[in-house]
Amino acid sequence: MLVKHEIKSQLAKLLATEDLIVENKKVDTAEFNVHTRVLTLPRWEQASNNVYDSLVAHEVGHALFTPDVDWRETHDIPHVFVNVVEDVRIEKLMRRKYAGISKTFYNGYHELSDNDFFDLDGKDISDLNLADRINIYNKIGNFVDVSFSDAEKKIVSLIEKCETFEEVLDVSKVLYDYCKQQQEEDAQEEVEGNIEMQPTQGGGTSLDNSEKTEEKEEVDLDYQPESSEQGFDEQQSDSTNTGSPEKPTAAGTRGSDTSEPEVKTADALANALKDLVGQGGRENVYVEIPKLKLEDVLIPNKNIHDECQQCWDEYLLSDSGKVYENDDEINQEEMTAKYYRYLPVHGLKGVDREFEKFKKSAQKEVNYLVKEFECKKSASAYARATVAKTGVLDTSKLHTYKYNEDLFKKVTIIPEGKNHGLIFILDWSGSMSDVMIDTLKQLYNLLWFCKKVNIPFDVYAFSNNHPGQYSNDTREYAYEPKEGSLEVCRWFSLLNMFTSSVNGKTLDQQMKNIFRIAYSFRNSVRYHCPQSLSLSGTPLNESLIALHQIIPQFKDKNKVEKVQCVILTDGEAYPLRYHREVQRNWEDSPYLGTNETGEHTFLRDRKTGKTYKLSWNYHESTDVYLKNLRDNFPNSNFIGIRIMGSRDAGSFMRRYCQHGQEYDTIQKRWRKDKCFSIKNSGYHTYFGLSSNDLSNDDEFEVKDDATKAEIKRAFIKSLKTKKLNKKILGEFVDLVA
Repeated sequence: MLVKHEIKSQLAKLLATEDLIVENKKVDTAEFNVHTRVLTLPRWEQASNNVYDSLVAHEVGHALFTPDVDWRETHDIPHVFVNVVEDVRIEKLMRRKYAGISKTFYNGYHELSDNDFFDLDGKDISDLNLADRINIYNKIGNFVDVSFSDAEKKIVSLIEKCETFEEVLDVSKVLYDYCKQQQEEDAQEEVEGNIEMQPTQGGGTSLDNSEKTEEKEEVDLDYQPESSEQGFDEQQSDSTNTGSPEKPTAAGTRGSDTSEPEVKTADALANALKDLVGQGGRENVYVEIPKLKLEDVLIPNKNIHDECQQCWDEYLLSDSGKVYENDDEINQEEMTAKYYRYLPVHGLKGVDREFEKFKKSAQKEVNYLVKEFECKKSASAYARATVAKTGVLDTSKLHTYKYNEDLFKKVTIIPEGKNHGLIFILDWSGSMSDVMIDTLKQLYNLLWFCKKVNIPFDVYAFSNNHPGQYSNDTREYAYEPKEGSLEVCRWFSLLNMFTSSVNGKTLDQQMKNIFRIAYSFRNSVRYHCPQSLSLSGTPLNESLIALHQIIPQFKDKNKVEKVQCVILTDGEAYPLRYHREVQRNWEDSPYLGTNETGEHTFLRDRKTGKTYKLSWNYHESTDVYLKNLRDNFPNSNFIGIRIMGSRDAGSFMRRYCQHGQEYDTIQKRWRKDKCFSIKNSGYHTYFGLSSNDLSNDDEFEVKDDATKAEIKRAFIKSLKTKKLNKKILGEFVDLVA
């Protein structure tokens, strides 16, 4: 029977009442590190649920009750004896803490007993030493008969009464000394028996042992835990001493001075449990998110726009800039034919006119958003409002005292809502070139909205091409790479393109700068753009990792309580790799390389105590990083805006929706509105937008001699984009309000 290791890990955490770090690995035995709070469980894939649960409960007992102390410095006792006594104590405390755990232990040990995990088949239990019998008695004593002498019963009673680890150590010493004494006595008797059976000088055999005695070592049974009700009477076992010199040890018999007592049943159980461990498949790997040096990742807002200004200052000083910018009123077709045949026609002034035209047309949508936001915010506040009596008489109601008891003035209390802030992550990859200008228009609507309602914001564009990969081949990681940490691309950068901390005039110029760059991706232009701001790969997952540090920094800077993170992208990112040490034969020290994540890779978060299963699949790995963000920042919303073509919409919907009512509903909305929203992804809400509809010109323009049919088509076309924008922006406002 295969076991869901993630479920058993959660069981361990629940039993421990803390977010233990649980690792399922290909190890022989379970182990709990009381210092690091890491519980390592073997992959008992062949174990039943009863056995698995009992083993987990046992190890959690160690996690809860075994202290983090190095007792070997003060007690010279073999570890196995301490473990036998400690097992009794922690399982007793687990039964006391969880009443239902007794049944779990009973069923689990019953199976272990039936399958002879203690290697008792064909053996006489009475021949085992006391430690073995105590181990059996406390684990499977319900299913086998275990007998003790009167002296042994007192030690058993001491073990059962242990409440503290200090008592465990003291009783373990008593148990160990007793077992060692018994072993020495047994070895001595065997030696003497062999000697007595040897022929005498007269040819007979000496059987007279009446004069030979042995003085037994005294075992201290006077120890009593503080919690015990009564102790032991001191016991001594006096025997006559033979007075004979040292006798030789019989062949095959271990002398008392060279052997230590063993707990064979503990070894048998450990060896049997190894058979439950699954040997197939890869070893589980646990990785963690590294802490980035943000100063090496974030490119300041001022630096970006200084680069833009420098680039265009150089362009304006060039011959091309002088011609196109100074003679801007000349017909563009004439300019192309006259100066630059087959060359682009737009200079900076032409693109800036396009920006101003869009800005003017967008104000109606922005004002609509503001109005809707204020209405929904007021409605939300009203819904949370409470009415309370003031204790002051309302004189206008005094005349109703005969039939009305409510004569006091009332006050309506409207609780303050949380302060919001927005962080935008913009996909600055090469595949966005065709839709970048339309994506920016959506983004600009939201930025103008935030500016009008005084919501602080920051916009970052992710890139792995700043300032250019070939400008600095020795670029270091923006963190300290180590074994088990995720790899963040050396060239990963977040470009702070816009921020609410600048004034309105500066923001307008910055929006114009980025509009110029985005416009050049889909249109032929004469001017050049900064090489450092060219499109690159898709370090989306790296951006999600950086948000772990950006969000707290943003909240502290802007004094906001809740952050909305909006990610605008057109695709998935490649799964992250992780650092792994490899020992190569020709090197003395291990080499720190990287490896791919896969089905046996787990993301471990020490802050939340949660573990997430990673995947080689593109979208699944991104969803894991998003879920981890949501667990770390429960007061933040993570919103995805996915821009896609019609042929990509079907596969995207099937990825998150099974065929059924939900899938049919979303598909119908896509056909009608060319947009939809999904709730069951890594995002709180994942919007899907049609790239074709976004790129439609939303202006109502017709020729002077246009027919009625042409006017109708132009009007429908202009409304289509406006309708799409309003739907998406309206749902977005709902989340913020």
